[in-house]
Amino acid sequence: MTEETLDFEGRKYVGLSFILGNKPLLVVKARKGYVACAYLDKITSEHLGDIAAFVSGVDDFDGLRHAKIRGMTAWAEELGIREGMSVKKALELMD
Repeated sequence: MTEETLDFEGRKYVGLSFILGNKPLLVVKARKGYVACAYLDKITSEHLGDIAAFVSGVDDFDGLRHAKIRGMTAWAEELGIREGMSVKKALELMD
């Protein structure tokens, strides 16, 4: 597992990367929630009450940085996170 500090235009977040199989599991943690690749399950995150948003088709943090949100839990939606939103904006709302 790799942990990195990611800078999104002056805001710092913890990025976690773990090689599982053909692609890495990527998670960027904000104060209230996280953005993750599709390896994490939305249904489980919803069941656990997580504030979470999801992206797909990313191989690294640079790809995640430029991805658009493809799904989110109800709690993330309550914060204003929407499908098609930038990861940067979603993290700001979670911070």
